[in-house]
Amino acid sequence: MSVIISPSVLSCDFANVQRDVEMINNSKADWFHVDVMDGVFVPNISFGFPVIQAIKKHATKPLDVHIMIVNPDQFVEEFAKAGADILTVHYEACTHLHRTIQLIKSNGMKAGVALNPHTNVNVLEDVIGDLDLVLIMSVNPGFGGQKFIDEAVNKVIKLKQLISDNNSKALIEIDGGVNLETGKRLVEAGADALVAGSFVFNSENPTKTIEALKAL
Repeated sequence: MSVIISPSVLSCDFANVQRDVEMINNSKADWFHVDVMDGVFVPNISFGFPVIQAIKKHATKPLDVHIMIVNPDQFVEEFAKAGADILTVHYEACTHLHRTIQLIKSNGMKAGVALNPHTNVNVLEDVIGDLDLVLIMSVNPGFGGQKFIDEAVNKVIKLKQLISDNNSKALIEIDGGVNLETGKRLVEAGADALVAGSFVFNSENPTKTIEALKAL
């Protein structure tokens, strides 16, 4: 299976969102990565439900929604209504993680859990069988364009083992500092999906950049 590419629309041109959505539709990308931040869990604020609905209206590929918010449970149903296909919550934001995962699934979405750079993959041991996706943060969440944290590669290897040991079908996704060099290392370590924001949208030809990532 070739690697899944999920361009992060947080890095798109907000004055031309529809144009950039069409670009992703027509590219070799697989998903749309949508980052939602509340200014509390992370020091930044981003999209609300109207923007997700607007992207969904034009998108022909699944919406891979990553929520960096406190109290995610209270918004799960709204994310489903807004059009999220995959909903990823942060381990660090969920007091009752198992319940949150079941809530996401009961609303018809695939369930993902994200881990901050300091969080060990072993914390997912008791829920890995219920997950569709694990998102490893290879930068500290909150801002695009940060430097890649090398330890993420080792985390992918450890997580791959955990998934295998538990016969889980969870995919491994990486977010932060992904480019052709880091992407290659991550795919070799066992990553299934790569999120790329500024690397795609700041490139001369985003479509070709997506194609190059897809070929890793």
